[in-house]
Amino acid sequence: MDGNGRWAKKKGGLRIFGHQSAITAVRETVEGAAELGVQYLTLYAFSTENWARPKHEVMALMQLLVHTIRQETPTLLKNSIRLESIGDVSSLPESCQRELRESKELTKGGTRMTLVLALSYSGRWDLTQAAKQLAADVVRGAVQPEQITEQTITGYLATAGMPDPELLIRTSGEQRISNFLLWQLAYTELYITEVLWPDFRREHLYDAIQAYQRRERRFGKTSEQLTVS
Repeated sequence: MDGNGRWAKKKGGLRIFGHQSAITAVRETVEGAAELGVQYLTLYAFSTENWARPKHEVMALMQLLVHTIRQETPTLLKNSIRLESIGDVSSLPESCQRELRESKELTKGGTRMTLVLALSYSGRWDLTQAAKQLAADVVRGAVQPEQITEQTITGYLATAGMPDPELLIRTSGEQRISNFLLWQLAYTELYITEVLWPDFRREHLYDAIQAYQRRERRFGKTSEQLTVS
């Protein structure tokens, strides 16, 4: 969800103004995805690299996160949307952790869509923590090295139990993955839009999904193989 700072600069405001204005984009995207029948929607809300930003901006972001989770939980409940999170949540302020726990508990019965917030997350962190857990299980004899497969590794990732993404939408024209879901994005379709995140609306989500629907997903096979019944 890129472009908050640039959007705020164009408007003559501080960066946090861009983050505040992005809440509408989040709401539009979540509701639009649920209406279309999307089962999982993951928002890269705060990366491990974001901790290196100016302290005042990080603190403002944390306060905004608490406020937004509290404010949007009733809407999630109303729309039967379950909230989940991935990332090193223990590194967040206690107020954020508390609001997150409460919202996840309140919405755990949601069946329409699962909304996943990536908080203090990075793909390298995910792979590192998975490797540590797997290594510990090997040491205690719960897993034998020769038993390790791609499915084994997938089961140790923060996204265990969730499907790999089919579509990655990157706003503000950025053309990199930025340490996001590195293992899980192996066969994900990428969609780049110049729209800055605070301006992102349902119609932009629809454009991205329509572009995805026009693509041929081969997973290493040829087009001819896919047409054989």
